[in-house]
Amino acid sequence: MPFDIASVRGLFPALGDGWIYLDPQTGMQIPDSVASAVSTGFRSLPVVAGSRSPQARAAAETIENARRAVADLLGADPAGVVLGSSRAALMSALADALPLSAWLNRNIVLSRSDDEAVLTPALTGAARHGTQVRWAEIDVEDGTLPTWQFADIIDDRTSLVAVTLASSVNGAITDIGPIAGHARAARARLLVDATTAAPYVPLSMDELGADAVLVSAERWGGPRVAALVFADPEQLGSLVRVSMNPKAAGAARLEPEPLPGALLAGLIASIEYLAGLDQAAAGTRRERITASMDATFEYVHRLLYYLVNSLSHLSNVRVIGPDVHRVPVVSFVVEGVPATEVCVRLSDNGIAALAEVPSRALGAIGVDEIGGAVTVGLSPYSTPYEVDQLVRVLGSFG
Repeated sequence: MPFDIASVRGLFPALGDGWIYLDPQTGMQIPDSVASAVSTGFRSLPVVAGSRSPQARAAAETIENARRAVADLLGADPAGVVLGSSRAALMSALADALPLSAWLNRNIVLSRSDDEAVLTPALTGAARHGTQVRWAEIDVEDGTLPTWQFADIIDDRTSLVAVTLASSVNGAITDIGPIAGHARAARARLLVDATTAAPYVPLSMDELGADAVLVSAERWGGPRVAALVFADPEQLGSLVRVSMNPKAAGAARLEPEPLPGALLAGLIASIEYLAGLDQAAAGTRRERITASMDATFEYVHRLLYYLVNSLSHLSNVRVIGPDVHRVPVVSFVVEGVPATEVCVRLSDNGIAALAEVPSRALGAIGVDEIGGAVTVGLSPYSTPYEVDQLVRVLGSFG
């Protein structure tokens, strides 16, 4: 069954305001089902789990249902799902939970393509313990992350390797397989940030080969809730407890405080929304998610090709890495025009795009020296008409 874009757009009341939203990195629009779940949750789940009241029992059940939903998204074990308020909060918790043996006289490997939500907590932890930081550099020509370099920077003293599955500024997809092999050989933990890829492609813990995967629900239309998912829940036992609850066990050991039940209800609803993007999908929730994400990727990939091709035909626009294998996120430069000025004109024409995105990748490419880059992203509700409008406004710069 063809991807039904009209039905998908009907799930998002906010699209009725006439704006063209090409800024999913700041949060996709919220489906009505997710907003309703959060609203209902605020009324029915005002307490946290702990007591024997009906509301507390319902809150405890919501936590477990949220773990199962995230596990279905990633093909994981619910016992390995750690929930948190943001990627940065979860990374900070992980940095605090790693034993001293992971820091002292060791090194960690980070990449310039990673987001600050991952980098800053890792760098803070390294600075606190005097741990060496080794950097995987991007290809400045197209913004990709070459995997050959990991053979040189991962060694038997590496304790943690953090890498992004897809860049949040140019969508470039990283081949995780070779990196996972090097990390495994060195007995280093591999953390993959799949946040930018999660709204577009089916994810599998087994296929990624990572020890832990990080995702954040606002990128696919959920509330601002994140999850750190461990391939082997037994790993949690080797980490220091950061929870305020001394009796916390399993995944809860890495959760400083319980999340509001309303937000977890919204998280569950957002994953159900993903599972329903293909109306013909059937089977378990995991099977429906996989089928729906396949259909979504096929639709947005065709639209992505149209977007990149249209931008490349504008004489005054330079796309960063026009030919890279990517999810539908693109950064570009309008020659002679600062990115902020471009975004102002786009905004004046009802188009939301991003400028001055904090990005070490864009900094390494050198766009800051020429006024910055504009970043746009597609969503399951994006249309060819919206791409045409973007191109029309960019063409007005002459």
